[in-house]
Amino acid sequence: MAQFFSNKANLLPLKIIVCLFFLLLGVSALIFYYATPKALRVGYQPDQPIPFDHSKHITQVGLDCRYCHSFVEKSGHATIPSANTCWNCHRQVKRESPKLIPLRRAIDPTFEDYDGKPIEWVRVHKLPDYVYFDHSAHINRGIACQTCHGNINEMKKVYHSESLSMSWCLDCHRSPEKHLRPLEAVFDFDFDAEEFLLSHGERLGVDSVEDLGKKLREMWNVNPKESCTTCHR
Repeated sequence: MAQFFSNKANLLPLKIIVCLFFLLLGVSALIFYYATPKALRVGYQPDQPIPFDHSKHITQVGLDCRYCHSFVEKSGHATIPSANTCWNCHRQVKRESPKLIPLRRAIDPTFEDYDGKPIEWVRVHKLPDYVYFDHSAHINRGIACQTCHGNINEMKKVYHSESLSMSWCLDCHRSPEKHLRPLEAVFDFDFDAEEFLLSHGERLGVDSVEDLGKKLREMWNVNPKESCTTCHR
């Protein structure tokens, strides 16, 4: 009986499997890229209506984080500054700068294009709606801004520095002593643990950065939960 297919046909099932594998891989990559919220991606750096330079305001001007993100020590959320907060300074500083047109449009009645509408800042850090995170609980136990937001004092344009994934959070909950600081240093971007030990180590009875973290954990009774209900409420 004549052979209907050549010997090359034996490779057809393998070729189909390989093609299906790469097709599935491509579809997964597309879903991951387009379906994952940008605010959860490390490196996400959106344009803002006003190009706010954190490095200039923090490092050069010396503004404290709490001036703009008020109540962050008492609230679960880090509030976004209102136009009035910005205008407190900029009514006198660089008032005529073209970069501040959105601000003047929102707050300055003497501006020809004034409409009184709030500035629509683009959110950079946003956890999923099903995740509960309390800023005040972390700040009041020595977790610094840099731990989650990176060296924001050096950012001319804010970007998403850490993954903020579940595993990333759990790593900290399992070993919080690696990230704890004295409360007075939570908002200090220049904090140096070694330098702190030179002046306070003897009083606290510690002589290493590792021991400092353990001492602070003991002093404040920091025992973060690891159960699902801790964050998923």
